[in-house]
Amino acid sequence: MRVRLLLLAALMLASCSESPKPVEKASAPEKPAEPLTGRQAFQQTYPAARGWANDCEPMRIRSFNLAQIKSENGKAPAWEVLYVSQSRGRARAYTWSAIEAEGGLHKGVFAGHEESWRGPSGQEKPFLVASLKIDTPEALETAISKSPDYIKKPGNKPPVSFILEYTPRYPDPAWRVFWGESISSAEWSVFIDATTGQYLGR
Repeated sequence: MRVRLLLLAALMLASCSESPKPVEKASAPEKPAEPLTGRQAFQQTYPAARGWANDCEPMRIRSFNLAQIKSENGKAPAWEVLYVSQSRGRARAYTWSAIEAEGGLHKGVFAGHEESWRGPSGQEKPFLVASLKIDTPEALETAISKSPDYIKKPGNKPPVSFILEYTPRYPDPAWRVFWGESISSAEWSVFIDATTGQYLGR
């Protein structure tokens, strides 16, 4: 009898000393990939570019359309921002992509290879970060309002693409908003001032 009582006490002590098992938390579902505006993509890549060269300046921003994620309302699923550094004499492209995709696009921010750069020449030149005041949704809205004849044309239209450049043609950097995958094959193309939002023409 005494042995039984001792065994029972030992079992009760062991059960009391066991720590409660933690409740497993259900993992939150992964947020679906979403496209970004041109300025948002620039803001994603800029810190990485500053880590490469503290004096880096943007020279070109362009969008990519992907089959997996729809481009809409001035947003695109992938972007490339070309930066240049006066002190290094180098140029480097950084991409942001919502997903892994063909064409060397990796999810998140990815740095490309460095290339030599001898300063502004030809048509393109770097622009100040502060001059990028107009984002792609605003540029698209203005482009649509200034293109009524094209917008009213029947039939399906190609996806909208964006390129931001600073050339001698205009006093400020300008968004080229075009309907098509490339400038050469675009059905319609207009320019919007990236600082003032003004319609500049075709």
